[in-house]
Amino acid sequence: MKKTISTGVTLFVVIAIALACTRTVTRVDTDQTIDLSGRWNDTDSRLSAEELSKDMLGRAWLPNFEKAKGKKPTFIVGVVTNKSHEHIEAETFIKDIERACINSGTVRVVQNSELREKIRMERADQQQFSSPETTKKWGRELGADYMLFGTINSIVDTYNKKQVTYYQINLELADLETNELVWIGEKKIKKYIVN
Repeated sequence: MKKTISTGVTLFVVIAIALACTRTVTRVDTDQTIDLSGRWNDTDSRLSAEELSKDMLGRAWLPNFEKAKGKKPTFIVGVVTNKSHEHIEAETFIKDIERACINSGTVRVVQNSELREKIRMERADQQQFSSPETTKKWGRELGADYMLFGTINSIVDTYNKKQVTYYQINLELADLETNELVWIGEKKIKKYIVN
């Protein structure tokens, strides 16, 4: 009898632990804001990129260039440096900016230096292995007129179980020929976290 009760209690405990350890995964809309930790997240990245891209494309440098040159400007996204206290993958932010700019139809975007080298290697391969009518020619790359670069910074203020995390994203667009800064953009995010 004691053995049956002991076995029953053990079985109950095992089932209770198993039920407590189950995980539920729910797919949600990628535009839905979910902030679990208070750290930089996909929503911060997406909203910052959207706001900064819209601001950049709505400023005077763009119509001034088109009026002076009679064409759409071309730019390259340089380095966006993470100087914050967290690991922030800047590439998702950069890709959101590139996508917004390309999809606007108002500017042209060229590939970054790392991927440009891969494209050049493919072009070199084509010279040797592709048919003459499909081989892409050398010296036809589109030169950028401007370079976009910037930083992501953060400041953390903590007291007891409360924390304020402040992020500041600064982007600058520079004329590659003259080094003139033609646009400076800034996005600020502040999060109040209570543990």
